[in-house]
Amino acid sequence: MTDRTLVPGMRALAPGTRTLVVLGVSLALFAAGCGEQGSDGKGSRGSGGGGNPVSTPTASRPVPSDGKGSKDPDDINGDGHRDLLVPLPSRDENAEGRTAVVFGSAKGLDPSTHAVYDYLPGTVTTADLDGDGYPDFVSTDRPADREFLTVGWGGPGGPRAGAEATRIQAPDGGFHSGLSKPVRGDFDGDGHHDVAALRQNGSVTLLYGPFTRSGAPARTDTRPGGGSWLAADDIVPSGKPRATGLLVHEGDDGGQTAGVLYPAHTGSGLSRTSVALREGNAVAFGDYDGDGARDLAIGDNGSRNNEPDTEEEPETVFSLAIYPGKGGDPVTHKIPESRDNSYYGPGDYTSADPDGDGRDALVVATDNGALLIDGGKKRTVVLREGPSRLDGKKIRARSRDARPYAAADFDADGKEELILNWGASTLFMYGEKATHWWLTDGTSSRDKSAFATTSFPGRG
Repeated sequence: MTDRTLVPGMRALAPGTRTLVVLGVSLALFAAGCGEQGSDGKGSRGSGGGGNPVSTPTASRPVPSDGKGSKDPDDINGDGHRDLLVPLPSRDENAEGRTAVVFGSAKGLDPSTHAVYDYLPGTVTTADLDGDGYPDFVSTDRPADREFLTVGWGGPGGPRAGAEATRIQAPDGGFHSGLSKPVRGDFDGDGHHDVAALRQNGSVTLLYGPFTRSGAPARTDTRPGGGSWLAADDIVPSGKPRATGLLVHEGDDGGQTAGVLYPAHTGSGLSRTSVALREGNAVAFGDYDGDGARDLAIGDNGSRNNEPDTEEEPETVFSLAIYPGKGGDPVTHKIPESRDNSYYGPGDYTSADPDGDGRDALVVATDNGALLIDGGKKRTVVLREGPSRLDGKKIRARSRDARPYAAADFDADGKEELILNWGASTLFMYGEKATHWWLTDGTSSRDKSAFATTSFPGRG
């Protein structure tokens, strides 16, 4: 296998403001090579570029702005093609990152068409709050030690450059102060996109759509809990109404903690009673048994608080539990142990349906690539690797494996593609280091596209 060479990434970006700024920058592309399927049939290793020519466009192609709108919360410009949000970290550890969008096309994801949005601080969540067919950007603003949810309204060309953010309000016109960490969903299953967020005391506020352009939701509700972060089931891209469950996870100091699940059912919405879950910071929603109900997978993602009594890995790190959507006891599955107790070890989960059969495979990050667990028995390893050397230093083989990031059907063929990435941040290295991205078919060495991004200077 030919070693990869790091390629130029996104150029430095200008300091941001509190208005939305759309920046024309370049994603560094590298042509996808073809690897060979392992003879044991258990995995795939793509070359991710090898010695192929590098193409570095100086500017993005124009973002299509003739979209008529869609129901997909990830179709940013409403043209009927799903897009991909890519985080761009800052080289300044005290500065917030930015969000890049790689736009889709009739042929699938197109890395040469992209935009970078310098939005308000915080992680961006996309949801069509006002129901106009164009996803909006939801984030958290923290002026004067207070927290507000804000929204940048979408449109045919994505959120409008220079537009001021709108604070999300309560129905009585008051601002929702103290809300953070928003996640999107359709918690009552009515087809309108909703937002769930945490209050400072760990309880959950539910903000139901549609929202007015002044930031007022149609109604609000609450759920108790001592939450530190939230996770919600996916909104169906086609717009078919499906109530989405909500997980409220306890706070942690770097180690594994538990949480509770509020199941949801179309017609009755989000339950008012919760289901207690096992410990584990890796979670994913999907239909893993093919019965049509949404299940929840949870397990140990390998993070630790580095206290002396946590040096030995507990048994739970090498197992995961799936809570059936129709109720009943969770089903436990074993996952591979880390090589030589590698810190790189287990990681986060995602769900994918690479064969289009309607049953999701659970994708688990391991220190030997992405492991697709389909039905609990069929297992496929999808392996892509980062560069062997970085800044003149050799990278250990076990630290080069890409991790699963997301899955979606970008080319509308009924099968979901699996997105993997690898970045120097995994190795606790900072600076202008490239993050490599692969769009794979999820079952072989074939890459549909591949590109790289870099971090950017702080806000100065």
